[in-house]
Amino acid sequence: MDEVKEVGVPLRAAMPRERLMLEGPEALSDEELLAILIRTGPAGRSALEVARELLALAGGQLGDLGRMPADAYRLVHGIGAERAVGLAAAMEIGRRRAQAAAEGGETKVVRASDVFQRFKHRLGDLAHEEFWVVYLRRSNAILAELRISSGGLSGTVADPKVIFGKALALRAAALILVHNHPSGNRSPSASDRQLTRNMKEAGAFLDLPVLDHLIVTRSGYYSFADAGAL
Repeated sequence: MDEVKEVGVPLRAAMPRERLMLEGPEALSDEELLAILIRTGPAGRSALEVARELLALAGGQLGDLGRMPADAYRLVHGIGAERAVGLAAAMEIGRRRAQAAAEGGETKVVRASDVFQRFKHRLGDLAHEEFWVVYLRRSNAILAELRISSGGLSGTVADPKVIFGKALALRAAALILVHNHPSGNRSPSASDRQLTRNMKEAGAFLDLPVLDHLIVTRSGYYSFADAGAL
């Protein structure tokens, strides 16, 4: 089958949004990432062509481009005030992220108490149950903390399809389950134990290990991993 093309550009280069979704942002070139931010080019030019010219403005150096003022981006045909501001904001986010990483900004989970410290004020005083998942990178750095459900006094729903669906979308390497007991009783119920077993089995099948399941109360926590019950 012939290669599909758009305006003379191969599909692989012409569809950076689709490539990002399929392969991840790290697979894209600087030009492709800029093209996604630019979105569309003016008549007769693609966003990728505009991105290429924008990068050339800084001698092909993304770092130098990020140090330019927003008005400088408008020197490139196809970039107006709104897109220039959006590009400047994206560059600043990248700069701050790099600074945070250099300062040890990634938060890693080493033990169950690390997770409890993050959730004791969030969940300890609630009068209803909530179920959260901590998604981790391979380094055990926290990738995201997402509330999966919020329920009543005696229970909430934790759907494995939702939990692992988010893990796959985030490209997480592992996860930790967290929920609270408003009663203050840290002991896991029979349904807590069954859910943990089911989640551990599903995680093993998907190569997304469940490292722990914490039950949080106002006065402390129960860790399935620490108790040898995982």
